[in-house]
Amino acid sequence: MQKEFIVAIELGSSKITGIAGKKNLDGSITVLAVVKEDSTACIRNGVVYNIEKTVQCLTNIIKKLENSLKAKIAHVYVGVGGQSIRSVKNVIVKDLPAETMVSQDMVNELMDINRNMLYPEQEILDAVTQEYKVDSQYQLEPAGIQCSRLEGNFLNILWRNTFYKNLNKCFDNAGIAIAELYLAPLVLADNVLTEAERRAGCVLVDLGADTTTVSVYYKNILRHLAVIPLGGSNITKDIASLQMEEKDAEEMKLKYASAYTDNNDIDNTLMLPIDQDRSVESRKFVEIVEGRLEEIIENVWFQVPNEYVDKLLGGIVLTGGGSNMKDIERAFRNHTHIEKIRIARFISQTITSGNPESTPHDGTMNTVLGLLNKGDMNCAGEELTNDLFGNGDTKQPTTTGDLHATPRTRNEIAGSGVVMTEAEKKKAEEEARRKKEEEEEQKRIAEEARRKEAEEKRRNSFWNKAMRGLKKFGEQIIREEE
Repeated sequence: MQKEFIVAIELGSSKITGIAGKKNLDGSITVLAVVKEDSTACIRNGVVYNIEKTVQCLTNIIKKLENSLKAKIAHVYVGVGGQSIRSVKNVIVKDLPAETMVSQDMVNELMDINRNMLYPEQEILDAVTQEYKVDSQYQLEPAGIQCSRLEGNFLNILWRNTFYKNLNKCFDNAGIAIAELYLAPLVLADNVLTEAERRAGCVLVDLGADTTTVSVYYKNILRHLAVIPLGGSNITKDIASLQMEEKDAEEMKLKYASAYTDNNDIDNTLMLPIDQDRSVESRKFVEIVEGRLEEIIENVWFQVPNEYVDKLLGGIVLTGGGSNMKDIERAFRNHTHIEKIRIARFISQTITSGNPESTPHDGTMNTVLGLLNKGDMNCAGEELTNDLFGNGDTKQPTTTGDLHATPRTRNEIAGSGVVMTEAEKKKAEEEARRKKEEEEEQKRIAEEARRKEAEEKRRNSFWNKAMRGLKKFGEQIIREEE
């Protein structure tokens, strides 16, 4: 039985991947088990559309991992990605009295106002601080500086409410506690980009099956994030339009497709076999593949904000299954005119495995391995047994809501890629509401005390005493006259 291990799950459009690994003293990670389930019937464009089938896939993955580890899994690390994830800039301004010293509470107030922004049908997953403007100067840490105007510039990362709720519901229904929910694109960037690339400015392009994720970095800060609903499967479907099954089209793509072919190198007489009876002209096949790939690259480049187009000294970094296509770097150079192109086939962390097939160096496992690397909480539960009384099937007492007993504020995890689970979010909101009610009650008590004190002072004032004396004197005269 493995007594200590970390488990991560990535929900992809073509497959859901579960991985268990152990962190070693030298900082490396040993992969203990990898399980994959076909997700084409329940996940589309990186998001859950069939909750019941997703729950079944997750349950199968957990069972297979537990059988391999000979231990129950108490909780898992999960990556959030897919269609509709996008970033939106937001500016919050606070005017202050002249020469006011900026405090951390003022900075936190701007962050709170930003995180409480409402976007129709959207959930703020994370908020990345870009910089603060202190009067006319830009600062990353404004606390301690005097100014009369404080401006916070934020990058809010949004996702559809329904997608967020469906993801949480899948793990709840499967009885799987979430140790931490991470933004998959940020985890990927942390594990495949070098610090020099992030600092100098670069574009990370994750070429997936149904989606392509674009992340723009500059000066070590995420500046833009978008998910394009185009991927390798679109190329496959275009090839399948030649009247063949998608399975055969995928095989043709893997065998013959190239991201770029020089016109002089195309053999107009070459015929590529579709099946025993049919074939397609090489030139037509090239045009189909390159036409769709050109569309994907143009959409990627369109996502790069104009202000960073000439600041990408770190170049473009490609990863994901689509980065394995022949001459993919050449195609990106042609359409973006960025010369510096690198393919990240594996994460920077040292990974060892008894089965090399479980950790292929082709970019397809980078996100789930990055999640595994992020994990710092032991995911091992009780020993898995097979006794007649079914003790091996007992449920773990841990729930997602129990993992963070003390609710974290959103400011504590802002910009880290951590996404609050629905259970944790509700707990944090209840805690914030309780604190607000306590503060309001304390204000009411203080106000009542001030009112009583003011009343007492008024009663004891000189004029008040004089008026009382005159009143008594008047009353005495009236009584004497009577």
